[in-house]
Amino acid sequence: MKRKLNCVLLIDDSEATNFVHKRIVDLSGFAEHSVTVPGGIEALDYINTSDLTPELIFLDINMPAMNGWEFLEEYKALDKELRSKSVIVMLTTSMNPDDQVRASTYKEIREYAHKPLSIELIENLMDKYFRDN
Repeated sequence: MKRKLNCVLLIDDSEATNFVHKRIVDLSGFAEHSVTVPGGIEALDYINTSDLTPELIFLDINMPAMNGWEFLEEYKALDKELRSKSVIVMLTTSMNPDDQVRASTYKEIREYAHKPLSIELIENLMDKYFRDN
């Protein structure tokens, strides 16, 4: 039996993107809960206050107020125990190769992928990071 994640967090400033990506996560059946937030500030608030620690985080780069890079800098300051429970995937439309190079310098980012989110990507992530032993 495949493992089911407790919580997936989707961080994107586009309401339409969050709607579609949440629908994909929900239809995939790989998570009990999927939560969307419009930016890094709201994501940090969620992570710090929710009883549901996200096991999988999809993070956009270009967002107002706090972009993905700024979120990561704040995220690194969180309790190590809290951070160790999450796999972060940078999910972006950026075609700038510098963004992918920069992402590779963050140990917190486990994958770099292009939008849109797909069930195939979720399946690959589940197999790679959340496989039942």
